Amino acid sequence: MIKDVKKGVIVYSVVVFFILIIVLGMFVIFFKKDFACSDGTKNNECSDVKPYYCLNENFINNASFCGCSSISTAEGNNCVSKYKTEARNITLNYTLRGEGGSIDFVVYKGIYDYLLKVPRYIDSSKNPTLLDFKLKNLDEESQEEFLFPLVVQIQEITKNKEDQARIAISLVQNIPFGYSNKSVYFSRTNKIDYQRYSYEVLYDLQGICSEKSGLFIFLLMKLGYGTAFIYYPVENHEATGIKCPISKSLINTEYCFIETTGPSIIGDSKTELTGIVELNSTPQVIIISNGTSFGKDMYEYPDVRNLIKIRENMRKYGAINQIQSNQFKDLKKKYGLIDFDSYTF
Repeated sequence: MIKDVKKGVIVYSVVVFFILIIVLGMFVIFFKKDFACSDGTKNNECSDVKPYYCLNENFINNASFCGCSSISTAEGNNCVSKYKTEARNITLNYTLRGEGGSIDFVVYKGIYDYLLKVPRYIDSSKNPTLLDFKLKNLDEESQEEFLFPLVVQIQEITKNKEDQARIAISLVQNIPFGYSNKSVYFSRTNKIDYQRYSYEVLYDLQGICSEKSGLFIFLLMKLGYGTAFIYYPVENHEATGIKCPISKSLINTEYCFIETTGPSIIGDSKTELTGIVELNSTPQVIIISNGTSFGKDMYEYPDVRNLIKIRENMRKYGAINQIQSNQFKDLKKKYGLIDFDSYTF
């Protein structure tokens, strides 16, 4: 009897010992994990976008430690720029799961006027590519510190990473499509249409597909997502790609299609919004960042399949049945879509 008790105590002790080892291992792994903010900045380190500092996976201003950009100076923990003049409030609207929301954002004419003078061209002797022009926009340091507060405001709405991306996508899609009336010379005699920088799109509250896609990329990249430009050379149309499961991506590229011209569902490359012809050519997918991917359970995927079927019936028969009409009403509310009469069939 005593031997059985001793044996039981030994077995019990061994089990407890191994449980403690497992718990201790998980504890060590947890606390050794490199927590980081959305753009990859580790906790207790400075972001590339000054003066932001990553603290407990959230950004705070810390100019006294991180410094400021070349166009700003530190005053306490904030950066003060001579271009932060003539403030104006704008409202950016978005839809998330059928609920409308908005972000009030301050833009400044000072930095807007400064960007008007920034060269749009790249020395032709360097044989620049489309990627070079895109990176010129994204790498423009002067606009980063004025755009990044929008990333922070999005993050303050929700801690859900995918919903942060959905908010960013919806609010840019809701910026009206519109051409600039400006042009620039790339030689003494030749001029081209003016291409706005991302901050100018916000300030003007309008942009064409290529201009809005730059703003998409900036926001999604700073939110930590893998991003790409998707360019259709035949149709001369530009969309944005967000990293997603390959089975749900555009032609197995690992990037889901995002329409730039107006509200649409992530993954819907057949939107055919007014003024956009049907996209039938093979696009160029220009990868910008290899960040986080949307999860495999993204609810947009079945909704896109359903919307495509509804649209095909409308194109084929000129009408849809009551069931599909109700389905479209639900999708319209869920994503803030426009009515069918704004589509091209």
